[in-house]
Amino acid sequence: MGVDEERSTTADIEGTDDELIVGAKLGYAYYKRESGKVEYIKKVWDERDGAGKNDRMRCNDGAVDRAGRYWVGTMNDPKVKAPTDEGVLFRLDPDLTLHRMIEGVSIPNGIGWSADDERMFFIDSPTRNIYVFGFDLESGSLSNREVFFHYGDDDEGVPDGFAMDVEGNLWTAICGGGKVLKISPEGKVVGVIEMPTRMISCPGFAGEELFITSAEEEKPDKYPDSVEYGGSLFRVNVGITGMPPHRFKRS
Repeated sequence: MGVDEERSTTADIEGTDDELIVGAKLGYAYYKRESGKVEYIKKVWDERDGAGKNDRMRCNDGAVDRAGRYWVGTMNDPKVKAPTDEGVLFRLDPDLTLHRMIEGVSIPNGIGWSADDERMFFIDSPTRNIYVFGFDLESGSLSNREVFFHYGDDDEGVPDGFAMDVEGNLWTAICGGGKVLKISPEGKVVGVIEMPTRMISCPGFAGEELFITSAEEEKPDKYPDSVEYGGSLFRVNVGITGMPPHRFKRS
């Protein structure tokens, strides 16, 4: 697989199981399940961004809203450049129109919407914040950005990916902190899952079970107890189901 075919985030497409839509190195692409072929449909950088962005940037996390629009956050490719705030949260509409929704992003992670589609949540990990926006489902526009939850400056780790349950709680991975926080719709921590490794990356629901991914321990000498289970996939029954994912509605 070439660098341009690397995939960071994927979503199903309404009406087909033969291909996915993905956030790849250069932007949005279709991924053919059988052949493994990546076909770009919308590259996100152009002349307004100056030289070099195709090389030093990549997609990171993404999610599809109820109207079938695919939101994908971009960041500096760590293999090329340490993260700065030149990332962008993009929105691709079903007619393949591309919109720049949030500028000045560093490491975009969890994206999701409240059950009533009136709020959108978004994590930019280095800020330690989960942001909340007013959301208009019909137009896809955002308004009134606020800090919904701030992870303590003295606490280990940063917020990473999250999954929302049907009661509106955000189950949020703390990468570098070895836990998943259950954060209520009011922005309060109401539960904690302690994990046996530090680099927890993202939870996802399957029925009432929460599947939790992790990455390899970045500092094995400093945290030897975190090494054994680094990179593992965990499963925890949390007694509640998650919000169902949406599919990209290709026109």
